[in-house]
Amino acid sequence: MSQPHIAFLGLGLMGSGMARQLLAKGFPVTVYNRNPEKAQPFADAGAKVASSPKEASAGAQIIISMLADDNASRSLWLGNEGALTGAREGALCIESGTVTVDWVKELSAAAAQRGGELIDAPVTGSKTQANSGELNFLVGGSESALERGRAALSAMGKSIVHLGPTGSGALLKLINNFVCGTQLASLAEGLAMIERSASTERPPWKS
Repeated sequence: MSQPHIAFLGLGLMGSGMARQLLAKGFPVTVYNRNPEKAQPFADAGAKVASSPKEASAGAQIIISMLADDNASRSLWLGNEGALTGAREGALCIESGTVTVDWVKELSAAAAQRGGELIDAPVTGSKTQANSGELNFLVGGSESALERGRAALSAMGKSIVHLGPTGSGALLKLINNFVCGTQLASLAEGLAMIERSASTERPPWKS
């Protein structure tokens, strides 16, 4: 079976590595990035480069977005030049950015109005894992939609965890970020306490 045509939106630190993995594994890919200079290396690697999200999504069976936040995601999915405007009926939409549950549900409804379906699939991992195809995907959405996108997700990651209905992936990603942030803040406070103690007290081995 031939690989599905994928539109990939957002070629930042994470998205660039993800798009390269899709190209390396034989997927036909059309890319869009707000800064067109970042898209040129992908043309050299065999991708088509679109001038708008609408153009990128035209004819794509799967549309993947990897953007920083709700506002960035909204600007590429919606509007006259947005990806949903150009999407074919039945397209699978995948939102992989770290976005809110409310936006995921709004985007899911907008995709359904266009005859498509959305899964939220944020990732754990960093630029290194994106470049090596070893991301972990946290997925919310229907079983059938996940199966349609599984091959593409597997090309970019080492694990796919289906957590439940739409919004489940986004929710767990936000919780994960909160817990990690709390741990880092606690570590910083602990180190500060050690530094203050070292500067005001004589070490016990020198007593």
